Order: sequence, then structure tokens, then C-alpha cells
Amino acid sequence: MAEPAVSIPGYVAGTWEIDPVHTEVSFVIRHMMVSKVRGRFDTFTGTIVTAAALRDSTASAAIDLGSINTGNETRDAHIRSADFFDTEHHPQMTFESTGLRVDGDDLVLEGNLTIRGVTRPIALAVQVNGVSPDVYGGTRIGFSASGQLNRHDFGVSYNGPIPGGGSVLGDQVTISIEVEAVLQS
Repeated sequence: MAEPAVSIPGYVAGTWEIDPVHTEVSFVIRHMMVSKVRGRFDTFTGTIVTAAALRDSTASAAIDLGSINTGNETRDAHIRSADFFDTEHHPQMTFESTGLRVDGDDLVLEGNLTIRGVTRPIALAVQVNGVSPDVYGGTRIGFSASGQLNRHDFGVSYNGPIPGGGSVLGDQVTISIEVEAVLQS
């Protein structure tokens, strides 16, 4: 298979650690059928390995589900409970890539996402935002990634009815990830 014709200025092969200070893992879910609730995870780790052949690159991440932050501590405590993430028994969500492919002008990172002990495939649309030297003498790379999942696929199925019809929460969750990673020497 020929290497995809994707040009990434400054691309270098290597191992990169996610910089948690300059990275955001966030989500959006429909609420009460009329609005959207946004949240993020404040604690996570991750490694990206850029390979000489782009398609052989990999990514992995572990997200502390107890670090959920929707801006409302009461709601966050409920999401940590057995009704949602059950962080007492499943403290982390993990991602392990299984492949990287080109779809037109876009990169698609495929992998396995595990939540509540359930592993399902997920595809993330990825944009490479750039590679640059940093002020500390190192090198940084930036990515944006997004995707969707159905929360029921992972056993996160708590919901409540709305008088007159409908549900408190939507099934689809949109994931947005902004990554800044540092090349390891």
C-alpha cells in the first residue's frame, strides 16, 4: 500500500507525551431535548508515536473519569456514580489506536475506546495543527480530533423521562480533543 499523500510541515518520527496543561478532552450531550451540556476531563495522560510511515503512527490515552468537570459539582458527582461511569469500579476510560488512514483530505484515527469495562471501536477525525519548536528547546505538535459515540454502547444508559415525552439525555455524545504534545528525547 502506498503512503498517503499527506503533507505535514515539520513532521518528525518520534514519541510524544501529551502536555496536560495545553490539552483539552471535552464532550457535548443533548439535555432535556432543548439544549446541550458541555463538560471536560481535567486529568489524563497519553502518548503519540509518529512513525516514519505516517500510517504506522499510534496513539494511546488514559482519562481519569473522576476528573469530570461540567461546571456543576452535584451533576459531576452523579456522573461519577454507578448510574453513569461507576468510577468506584471503573476509574479510567482508555483509548488505544488500531490504525490511521486518509479519507480524502482528512486523517481518521481508528481505535478501541473502553468505558465501564466495555470496549468498542471508534473513529476520530484528526487534523494536524502544526509542529513547532518550543521556548524550552523542545519540539511540540498539535492535533484536533473529534468523533461521536452512543453512550448506551458502553453501558452508560441512565436516563429519565420528560413529562410530555422525550428523555433527559440524548444518546449521542460528541467528543472534542485538542492535543499539544512534546517530543521526547
